[in-house]
Amino acid sequence: MSDPRLTPTPARLAVGGAALAAVLALGAALYAVGGGGTSGTCAAAAATAARVAPFARGEVAALQVDRAPKPAPAITFTGPDGLPRTLDDLKGRTVLINLWATWCAPCKAEMPALDRLQGELGGDAFEVVALNVDTRNLDRPPAWMKENGIARLAYYSDPAGRVLPVLQKSGEVVGLPTTLLIDPAGCEIGVMKGPAEWSSADALALVRAALGRKPAA
Repeated sequence: MSDPRLTPTPARLAVGGAALAAVLALGAALYAVGGGGTSGTCAAAAATAARVAPFARGEVAALQVDRAPKPAPAITFTGPDGLPRTLDDLKGRTVLINLWATWCAPCKAEMPALDRLQGELGGDAFEVVALNVDTRNLDRPPAWMKENGIARLAYYSDPAGRVLPVLQKSGEVVGLPTTLLIDPAGCEIGVMKGPAEWSSADALALVRAALGRKPAA
């Protein structure tokens, strides 16, 4: 004879279903905290990406906005003071990292626009980081910048050639120039593979959107 206490009833089934739902909800929450989707470190960056996406148009239409931002690749380079830097050192401000080289004609062509962008919006909240990746004739890049009136951009470099292999492996870089938009938490909002007119009204509106500012009147 079966034990009536073990016989399923509608009430017992309802309690069991509620318990299962609670377990599943807890699992989803733990997955999110562990970094699934856009939760964790870059959860807040999803809102920034959604704000930026409508402004990827016109002169900056080629910006690939990541609707599920992730931490930017770990790269090490040399700062303007000659000391080693990482992206962690740039946290706290929105950063537009542009990879360029003196042997790259499109790179040099867009440098004046990047310089103007830094002059227009650069400050405590935003910086254009023009990262030179030349590994030979290391006196040439800063000399070229001076000769061409690039005065607002600080000189960041990678003479050891460590950055490109990391970004090529992660898929961010397939050629030069390449530009990454990174939020203050170090999360990658988007990538531009190729040149752009970075001082255009379209570019200024996009950067202002990343900063949470209203477009210029």
